[in-house]
Amino acid sequence: MKVHPIIGYNIIVHIHFLSEIAPLILYHQEWYNGQGYPEGLKGEEIPLGSRITSVIDAYDAMTSDRPYRKSLGKEAAVEELIRGSGTQFDPRVVDVFVYILTTAEST
Repeated sequence: MKVHPIIGYNIIVHIHFLSEIAPLILYHQEWYNGQGYPEGLKGEEIPLGSRITSVIDAYDAMTSDRPYRKSLGKEAAVEELIRGSGTQFDPRVVDVFVYILTTAEST
C-alpha cells in the first residue's frame, strides 16, 4: 500500500500534460509531522499541492462508502481532519478546507 504514491508518480510523470502535477501524487501521503511516506518530508518540505491533495483525499475516503465500511459522514470526516491537523495534515490547509466546506453548505 505504501508504494501507491510512487506507482502513481511513475505513471503520470512521463505524460507531458500531467508531468507537472506528478509531485502532488508522489508526496500526498507525507504527514505534516514527518511521519508519512515515501520520503518522510515534514511541514513546508511537502509541496503545498500535496498538502492540499492529502486533505482532499482523506476527506473523500472518509465520506465515501467502501466495501468494508459505510461513509463516516461529513461531520465525522471534518472532526477527523481537525483531529489530524498539525500531525497528519497542514493546519492551515485544514482550516481553509473546513471553512470552504462549511461556507458552501450554508449558502
